[in-house]
Amino acid sequence: MIQGLSGLKKLHKTNMTFRMVLNLCLCIWLFVLAMPASATPLELKGEWYKAAEVWDYQLQYDMSETGLPKVPHPQKTGGVFLHQSDIHLDGNTTYVVDFKNSSVIERFTHYVFDDNGDLVLKLTGGISSATDNPFMLRHGREIKLPAGHYRIISELYSSFYLAQPQPYIDTLDDYRQAIKPGNAIVLICIGAMLILMVYYSVLGYVRGQRTDTMYALFIAGNLVYNSMAMLVAPDLFGVHWFYLVSIPILFSNFAYVLFVSSLLGIKRHIYRKLHALRRWSLGLLGIFLLVALLFPNWSMEMDRYGVGVIMSYGLLAGIVCSYRGNRTARMYLVAIVAFFAIGSYAITNSGLEGVYTIYIEHIGLLAVTVEMILLALVLARQFAQLHYEKEYALNQSEHNLQIAYTDALTGLPNRYALDKELEHLPQSGLLVFVDMDGLKFYNDNFGHKRGDELLCAFASAMRSELMKYGALHRIGGDEFAITFPSGDLTSIETKLHAAMQTVHAQGFDFSGISYGIAMVSESADRNVLKHLADTRMYEHKRQRKKRSLSS
Repeated sequence: MIQGLSGLKKLHKTNMTFRMVLNLCLCIWLFVLAMPASATPLELKGEWYKAAEVWDYQLQYDMSETGLPKVPHPQKTGGVFLHQSDIHLDGNTTYVVDFKNSSVIERFTHYVFDDNGDLVLKLTGGISSATDNPFMLRHGREIKLPAGHYRIISELYSSFYLAQPQPYIDTLDDYRQAIKPGNAIVLICIGAMLILMVYYSVLGYVRGQRTDTMYALFIAGNLVYNSMAMLVAPDLFGVHWFYLVSIPILFSNFAYVLFVSSLLGIKRHIYRKLHALRRWSLGLLGIFLLVALLFPNWSMEMDRYGVGVIMSYGLLAGIVCSYRGNRTARMYLVAIVAFFAIGSYAITNSGLEGVYTIYIEHIGLLAVTVEMILLALVLARQFAQLHYEKEYALNQSEHNLQIAYTDALTGLPNRYALDKELEHLPQSGLLVFVDMDGLKFYNDNFGHKRGDELLCAFASAMRSELMKYGALHRIGGDEFAITFPSGDLTSIETKLHAAMQTVHAQGFDFSGISYGIAMVSESADRNVLKHLADTRMYEHKRQRKKRSLSS
């Protein structure tokens, strides 16, 4: 009972930790949404133009003269887009031009013209560009020009866009401060992903379970994607292959569906409909993968739809399995609800109103990291449960073993315990068989309760005499056995007589004992040893009866 309460306390602590982390993650999410924008960023209002991929910009000052069609914003399926805007700069201030809403931009070039239409500055960058970033994890580029009016034409080329990039400008000092929270989110979340990926990989290798392996693959796909999208890989490792932004997610989505089905134990004979839904989900993800391979500019859209599929499957599976009493599913449901809520916002929005240095990518990164942390707690809870069950099983096994080797009446080791004890009895040791005389007399005249009291009285007295120098066993009925390692015959006989004096003092005057002693050195066969002690005990009993009759 005490062990059960201890286990419940452990599980309660785990659940409390689970809720604390969930509240922390939700607070972080609310902090991101409520994060105030810097006072100085200025969105570069202007017109967007769409150009053909083979179109060559000839440094035209006025994009309306190029004959290119106007568009409200860059299309998510990629292409070449140009944005024209006008700005007044204070010559005493250094500015930074960057994009809000998204960092997934393959290549970009800012062309800055003065009032005379002369090109005075050209700034390049992008995920696929080898140009060094002056600001880590950002596309920001510095502008330091004399005071005056300028026109900025931003040319973007990407095979796809995650959200709608919009150029804006800020002062250098304010920009440096404004990007810190977003960069902190990236570094913390990427670090957490890396640690959890290694953890689940090792766990999958050690335990050999598909659950851990699939989740490690899911984390790996998201780690690669976010490292590219958030400029970690380009800035730190010089990796510039743009399709690493989209391709890894296409495969990690498969891993997530398999992970969920393995975690929740979705078998065909248990959850028939969920098992069928898993097949449909994997088939749909296969179609998305095929479309992405045939039409690469649609790969990000296929990622978006795929994430929607896996979140929906995970949420539905969590609800169904929780309803049917799956304890793991109840814990998982907390993680998938958080993932679904934050992730849905990330895949359905193209921009963040009034926010400049937090991207849609930050929201998606936070959604995945929150789920990973919560699922790590699910696993911790499972480990706590397994540890409790293991401890309970071990304690129960020890208890059963104790029952199997203990006499219920006297609490002494029994016949089975004696056999084990004999295996370790030294050559100098003694085996003593004892038969209690007078038990039938007390049973017949005073009842079996009095007879049991006689047996318990002898057991207690003899155990007190032996202390740590020997062990007393009850081998059945009124028979006992003593293992005495020291081999001192006089000592054991003295202890036997002293024990009987104690028994007589407790009112059992008509009781007595007969005993037989065998030395371990007499035979290496323990069965022979027991036979010798038993034979001598009965011989001693006959001699006592003869002396009693003659007197």
